[in-house]
Amino acid sequence: MYSADLSTVSARRAGRLLQAHWRFIDNVRRRHPIPLQATTLPLGPYETNCYIVRADTAADCLVVDPGEEPERVIATLRELGSRCVAILVTHGHLDHIGAVGAVARELACPVYASAGDAATLAHINDHLWPGVGPYVAHQPEGLLAPGEALDLAGINIAVMATPGHHPDAVSMLLTGPAGDQLLVSGDVVFAGSVGRTDLAGGDWPTLEQSIALLIAQVGEDVPVLPGHGPRTTLRHERATNPFLAGLSK
Repeated sequence: MYSADLSTVSARRAGRLLQAHWRFIDNVRRRHPIPLQATTLPLGPYETNCYIVRADTAADCLVVDPGEEPERVIATLRELGSRCVAILVTHGHLDHIGAVGAVARELACPVYASAGDAATLAHINDHLWPGVGPYVAHQPEGLLAPGEALDLAGINIAVMATPGHHPDAVSMLLTGPAGDQLLVSGDVVFAGSVGRTDLAGGDWPTLEQSIALLIAQVGEDVPVLPGHGPRTTLRHERATNPFLAGLSK
């Protein structure tokens, strides 16, 4: 009897201590928000960057451009202990959207894309490239409208139209609870290069205008998360990227 009573008391005490611990952690997080964190997954034969962005190591998150390997995206989310609140799409090229439908179906989460890319996602298998697909089609639940902002997973998302590589492309400036920012640029600008303009709907003067828009509206030291390759900043690209020569703040 003594042993049972002691066990009950110990369990209750442990429960109270655990509740107090999480109240303390919550108060700390409110006073000192955790900066945005982005996990990079290069997916598929083009090694297209998919990003899992969250404001906390165990919080709700956003998934950006899951282009291939849906099982890898889902497994990484489970490893991180994060719940996908929404999938965001920068543009409708297959290497950026191939796994959107499969991930959305498995996780029961909404998809946000530009109005021009909604039909491509809904009828993705009508747009296959040789040697890829078929994919799971998905009608986006939300739109990424340039000039508007969304709040998802505790992150503010400012949407900018950035065509040139793709006519319906958008870039997104993400701002976390601590005020820190990340720029999701898709295939507009890369470390040392820019998006190609020889594909359907591509146009070099339009891409230049889109890059100039990013330079004008985004801080030079905000980390840039490109669609391919390593992260960079606009400051670094303005100083070293030959394609940005002549573009001013």
